[in-house]
Amino acid sequence: MRAIRTASAALLITAAVAVSAPTASADDGTTPNVTSFGFSVTPSTVAPGGTVTLTTEGCEVPSVTVTSGIFDTVTLTEGRPGTATVDLDAKAGAEYEIAFDCKGERGTTTLTVAHGTTPPAPVTPPAPPAPRKGVKAGFGSSTGSDALGTAELATGAVLIAGALGAAVALARRRGRSGGRP
Repeated sequence: MRAIRTASAALLITAAVAVSAPTASADDGTTPNVTSFGFSVTPSTVAPGGTVTLTTEGCEVPSVTVTSGIFDTVTLTEGRPGTATVDLDAKAGAEYEIAFDCKGERGTTTLTVAHGTTPPAPVTPPAPPAPRKGVKAGFGSSTGSDALGTAELATGAVLIAGALGAAVALARRRGRSGGRP
């Protein structure tokens, strides 16, 4: 009987901790990592010799450096998009990491190389500069898997308090009965 009570208390405490802990997400490499600035490579699949467009948003420095093993380093100036031509010898079917560097903060995503070659893209005039935005204030986000809401925090607190109360009640009951179940 004592084992059942102990197991119940342990299960209740484990449930309380699990509900109140923030949710962790595994980085399996298929999605871009989270940074304080946005970045993208389009298209996400390109043939050797093809051209990709590189964009960033929210980096408040004059330039962002974009590097990869399948094209030359590109510097994006003042939020303007840039282009890169994928090397002709890029391995078809392979995924390559593309790294964006904003003030030392590094964000990465992948680019998949398709089979075949793509003719060079026509030269287009550069896009007009993006409008200047105000200062971004605050820290973190109010949404997402790592942000807990009031309801989750209250639920976790109630469960933890309940688990502790149950443990105290069991200990008192055990003390009154002289240690017998």
